[in-house]
Amino acid sequence: MRHISSAILIAAVCACGYEPQVTPPFDARLHQPSAAEVGPRYTVSYLPTLNGSRNRPSGIASNGVIAGFVNRPGNATRVAALWRGTTLDTLGTLGGPNSVVQWPGITSNGLVAGFAETAELDTLHEEWSCTAFLPSVTGTICRGFVWENGVMTGMPTLGGNQSFATGVNSRGQVVGWAETAVIDPTCNAPQVLQFRAALWYPKKGTIEQLPPLPGDSTSAATAINSRGQVVGISGDCDIAVGQRSARHSVIWNGGVPTDIGDLGGDFWHTPMDVNEQGDVVGFSNPPYVLGIDFNPLGFLWTSVGGIQSLGKLVGDTSSQALGINKYRQIVGVSSGASNRAFLWENGVMQNLNDLVEPGFPDLLIVAQHINDDGVIVGRAVLHGTTTQVPFVATPIR
Repeated sequence: MRHISSAILIAAVCACGYEPQVTPPFDARLHQPSAAEVGPRYTVSYLPTLNGSRNRPSGIASNGVIAGFVNRPGNATRVAALWRGTTLDTLGTLGGPNSVVQWPGITSNGLVAGFAETAELDTLHEEWSCTAFLPSVTGTICRGFVWENGVMTGMPTLGGNQSFATGVNSRGQVVGWAETAVIDPTCNAPQVLQFRAALWYPKKGTIEQLPPLPGDSTSAATAINSRGQVVGISGDCDIAVGQRSARHSVIWNGGVPTDIGDLGGDFWHTPMDVNEQGDVVGFSNPPYVLGIDFNPLGFLWTSVGGIQSLGKLVGDTSSQALGINKYRQIVGVSSGASNRAFLWENGVMQNLNDLVEPGFPDLLIVAQHINDDGVIVGRAVLHGTTTQVPFVATPIR
């Protein structure tokens, strides 16, 4: 969402609070052999782009197809994209200048979810959720979409102007959030209208509202698995992006929201992905971060163990967990002086840069998603430049 985007896309996140430093007892698990010691675990390849400087693979399906976005030349606009091997296909828009797949919204049976701008101007002049993930504010109305077999279909609202899609499952259910017609006093200008988590059934042409927790005004859904479990946030309208709208992390089972807890801070408690077992990953402000400051830690929630912090890489100040597969391999970003992609497994977070070929010249800054074969997609910065390129890290068998 808006500040989520700036935290993930910008190369550094500032520490916004004091974290007590405790020297832990020696634990042999904390020393993970590097690629130089035992050989690399992954080979890295780069995906084609349109020669823009900001490009992102957001999700990878079990069949290896990748969805995300690429900037057009000049970086003024961006377009949703699919990669099949080394082939890049752009998905178009809904008539406006931009489209994006921001979350891991892709299935192996050919469905893709994201958002796109239309050609219609927003008469309320809101800076709706979509603008947080775009190169500029265009003033056009944004709609969530589902793409299948070359056709992009816009998702309806709940009575308001705009919608935003994040996830889709193999059954064709699409999730995200959509504006209602309610003028919400918990909104901060220029946001006006309330929004609620939405579950769309495109084949039926219907939409279901997923309510917030009791006492909250708004909700937003960020991911769905094939069992129909939906995860997302509940809170205030705020600026329609993160902050107070992420007062609570929730999971909806059968349309009923349950608070899954947080790491102790006031806001920014945000699930990012859910696997087929119902395990949830995301990020959450810990208790030493006050108010709407953003300095989270990645988390894992399970129905048996509840919520736990994944920590961060040594020397960093924050982390975000962004993707999980059925084996509970988790990927994301750890941030300090720079961003570094991580892989978390068996209770240990590892710098993904330590698991590739020794002498690899570039910096893997964000690991965005991982499929059940352990293939990781994300973004790297080319050595000596600020150019971000989409990468695929493939396990060496």
